Amino acid sequence: MDKIAGVEVVAVTVDTFGVDGAPFDAGGNMLYPVISWQCKRTARVMKNIGQYISPEKLCQITGLQPFPFNTITKLIWLKENEPQVIEKLHSFLFIPSIFLYRLSGEMVTDTSMAGTSMLTDLKKRDFSDEVLSAAGLDRSVFPRLVEPGEVAGQVTAKASGELGIPAGIPVVATGHDTQFAIFGSGAGEHTPVLSSGTWEILMVRTHEARIDRDMLTAGVTTELDSMPGLYNPGVQWIASGTLEWIKRMFYAEEAGKKDVYHTMTGEAGKISPGSGGIRINPSFFPGSEGQGNGMISGLTMETTRGEVYRAALEALACRTGYGLSLLQQAGNFKATHLLCVGGGSKNRLWNQIRADILDIPVRVVKQSETTVLGAAMFAFAGAGIYSGPAEAQHHFTSESEEFLPRKHKIYKPVIEEYRQVFKNRQTIDKT
Repeated sequence: MDKIAGVEVVAVTVDTFGVDGAPFDAGGNMLYPVISWQCKRTARVMKNIGQYISPEKLCQITGLQPFPFNTITKLIWLKENEPQVIEKLHSFLFIPSIFLYRLSGEMVTDTSMAGTSMLTDLKKRDFSDEVLSAAGLDRSVFPRLVEPGEVAGQVTAKASGELGIPAGIPVVATGHDTQFAIFGSGAGEHTPVLSSGTWEILMVRTHEARIDRDMLTAGVTTELDSMPGLYNPGVQWIASGTLEWIKRMFYAEEAGKKDVYHTMTGEAGKISPGSGGIRINPSFFPGSEGQGNGMISGLTMETTRGEVYRAALEALACRTGYGLSLLQQAGNFKATHLLCVGGGSKNRLWNQIRADILDIPVRVVKQSETTVLGAAMFAFAGAGIYSGPAEAQHHFTSESEEFLPRKHKIYKPVIEEYRQVFKNRQTIDKT
C-alpha cells in the first residue's frame, strides 16, 4: 500500500481468471478451498456430464465449450464427493466476489464471471433454471447478480484498517479478466482482439452470437461481454508455446541469451514469404483438445532453422485467420482491423506476417496491462468519475502501432492450404 500513499483512491475493484470460486456457509465462512482451473479432478465430471444434461444442449444454452474446469463441474464434484459441504452451502462466490466480500461485507455475483460458469443462459444474461435444475443446484446459492461497474458496497472500517484503503469508498464489481482486457484495449463492437502469449485468445464484441452445432464443433466459445446486450465469441490455441519449442530445439546454444528472439526473428526476417515450402502441422499448437501428433513438412537438406521459425509464425498467423473467419460467422460481422495485445505482440516480424496473411491492418496496443486498465474504467464509472464505462474508455484509449498488409501472392495458396487443414483438424478433434 506504500505505492498509493498520497494518491486519492476513488474506488476499489477486483478481476481475475474466470470459473474459480468457493462455497461459503451462512456465517460467511469458506467451507472448502478453491478448486483451481488447473486441477484435474473435475475432468471426469465433464466427461460424464451427460448423466445430468445433454452435452450439446448444455453448450447451446451456455455458449461455452465443455471445458473440464467450468464452474458446473466443481459444484457437481462437491455434490458427488463432499456432500456435507453442499448441505451447509449458503453462497457460492467467484474469486472476485470473495475479495469484494472481504472488502465490503456484501456478497454479489458479477455477470461476466457468471458467464464463465456454464450455468447461465447466454441469451438471457442470467442463470439458467434448466441447467441448475439438471445439475441439482439451487439458484439461491448465488448472490444477486450485478453488472460490471455497479457498486457492491463500501470499504469497511475493518478492511481499511488491514489494508490502508480509505473506509467508505465504493467497492465496484468487475470480474472476468478476458472481458476487461478486451475493453481496456479500446475495442468497440466488431473489433477483434488477439491476446497473444503462450496461448492465443481471439475474441470480439458483437450484438449477435451464433451458437449452433457448427460453431461449437469448430471450437467457438461465447461469453457474456462486460456490457449488457453484447457477447464475446472467441477461440483459442497454443501459440508462443510452439515458438518456445522451436527455440529449445533449433536455437539451443542461444536459448539462454537475452537476445535469442532477436536472433530468431533476424534469421526468419531474411526468409521470403512461404518459408521455402516448410509447413507446420496444426497439432503443434492445438486448441483445447490437447497436444496432437505434430509434423513439419517440406524439409530438405538445405532447410535452415530460420525457415522453420518463420514457418511457425506463418502457420500461427494462418490459425489466427481461420479463427477470425469463425468469429465473423458467429458474430455476423466483417473485421476491418485487428487489435493485438500481450507478450506475442512485441514480435514485429510476427505482427507484419499477421497483417499480410489476414489482409487487414494489425494495431498493436502499447498499453501492457489492458486487463487492469479495463477494470479501472468500470471502477471510475462506478465511482461517478465518468458517466459510464464507454466515456472512461474514450478518455483512456491506448496508443497503438499499426502494421499494414503487404500483398504477397505466395500467401494465397499457403492460407488456403492451412485453412483446409485447420477445418479438417477441428472436425477430427470434435468427433
